[in-house]
Amino acid sequence: MQQPSVIRARGGWLAAAASLRAAQVILALLASPRLTLAILALLGAGVVATYLGEARGPWLLAAPMTLFAVNLGCAVLTNGVFRRHTALLVFHLALIAIALLVAVGRLTYLKGQLELSTGEAFAGRLSQFEAGPWHGRGFDKVSFTSLGFTIDYHPGIQRDRTANTVAWTDAAGRQRRAVIGDNQPLVLAGYRFYTSPNKGFAPLFTWHPARGAPRRGTVHLPSYPMNEYRQALEWTIPDTDLKLWTLLRFDEVLLDPARPAQFRLPGEHTLVVRLGEERRELKPGGRLALPQGVLVYQGLTTWMGYNVFFDWTLPWLLAACLLAAASLARHFWKKFAAQPWSEA
Repeated sequence: MQQPSVIRARGGWLAAAASLRAAQVILALLASPRLTLAILALLGAGVVATYLGEARGPWLLAAPMTLFAVNLGCAVLTNGVFRRHTALLVFHLALIAIALLVAVGRLTYLKGQLELSTGEAFAGRLSQFEAGPWHGRGFDKVSFTSLGFTIDYHPGIQRDRTANTVAWTDAAGRQRRAVIGDNQPLVLAGYRFYTSPNKGFAPLFTWHPARGAPRRGTVHLPSYPMNEYRQALEWTIPDTDLKLWTLLRFDEVLLDPARPAQFRLPGEHTLVVRLGEERRELKPGGRLALPQGVLVYQGLTTWMGYNVFFDWTLPWLLAACLLAAASLARHFWKKFAAQPWSEA
């Protein structure tokens, strides 16, 4: 008759063997090529839905890419061929890294837009943005100032180079300056700020309320020259219910389609302001008395629109792609180099 300790030991080994067999079955199912096809179909559907705008959400791409990484990882664990071919193993590990980086990138990315008047500082406020659920609010700590821009145009009002000078304070407390453009970003804390085609004129006002301190700010008129004949906007004076319709009027041709040109302010202009039935024309320094205070038109400046992008996974994705390409090239070089050339 067997001792109880021997029975317990055998029972333990049987339970371990059953658990091992169950794990092998699960790994085999997760490594199934059929599952790979299903995941790729799911990924394709997510890409199409995102592109067509039928659905939104980072999980449409992040979930299939995570499943694909799990599928590849299980295939590597269960297929002995990877242990015999190091280059092939490295290639599949790089593919797993790429899939996981794409998934994490979709969960942590940010794309947004903002507008700044010349001389205005960005202090973490975006006019609109979309971001992954794991992104956080890191852009709240980013700050820089737009110091003005130049834009060159080819004949036919074809936009050429945009050069926008910006200033900021680095981590060491030093004042820094740079010139950025559509393809040359300002990079702060991983956020990449590019100039955009959106830019225009911005009347500068000082509002003197009946009670309280004066407030100074700009109103961004529609983008120029895209809205050349629609330089008007309705806006509300801060902390009031007064809505002003404002029109910028000038007769000068700023961008001649027949010759090269550069974006600039008009030499002379008039600002038409309308409140209800009352209509006034203001020159720089003009004042408008209103029931709740006095509005002073200081002059005309410009505004620039920016695109902001954040994705910390991009350099790692590049490294993983280069590693995948190199390892696959190494694998095929060894495979075909091992075969002697046949002579005719």
